[in-house]
Amino acid sequence: MSGPHLNRQLVLEAPMSAPDGAGGLTESWSVLGTLWAEIRPRTGREANGEAGALAVGGFRITVRAAPQGHSNRPVPGQRLRQGGRLFRILTVTEHEPGGMYLICETREEVAA
Repeated sequence: MSGPHLNRQLVLEAPMSAPDGAGGLTESWSVLGTLWAEIRPRTGREANGEAGALAVGGFRITVRAAPQGHSNRPVPGQRLRQGGRLFRILTVTEHEPGGMYLICETREEVAA
């Protein structure tokens, strides 16, 4: 069995909250590292967002595994970025019993 074809360079980002000076919080994103990945499309649909119609796409992204707790190991709630594309990480599971690769189920939302 051959492994995944890791041919896309993605940036792993984690959310950070900071005071906005008015008693609330603003969300920003912190870069954790760069990962090579294989991206496979899953499903797509149209949805209604706050500003109008959205195209919502599901993607399965496979990356090389990192030890539990390592900053380069994706976790749900983080996101992967490829240029202007953002993939929100929903779940992370091991690709196979040996744990050499991780599968990230992600969602990308684009204004339609």
